[in-house]
Amino acid sequence: MHALYISVLVLIVAALAIFAYQNNESVTLQFFRRSITLPMSLLIAAVYVLGMLSGWTVVGFLRRSWRRATERPQQ
Repeated sequence: MHALYISVLVLIVAALAIFAYQNNESVTLQFFRRSITLPMSLLIAAVYVLGMLSGWTVVGFLRRSWRRATERPQQ
């Protein structure tokens, strides 16, 4: 089973490396009169990480809100 996990990890890393190699053209991102030029693969990775963090934050907020709304008041 350990070999299967390593194989899957190697396949994912290889796919990411191929993606980064094939998407190395530069793109310019402009926001509030500021611009930054970086490779497309780096931009996609950054957007993915930001989406993952914001999604994690929203889910945590909703869980806390639901828990507080459904708990019984202390007597």
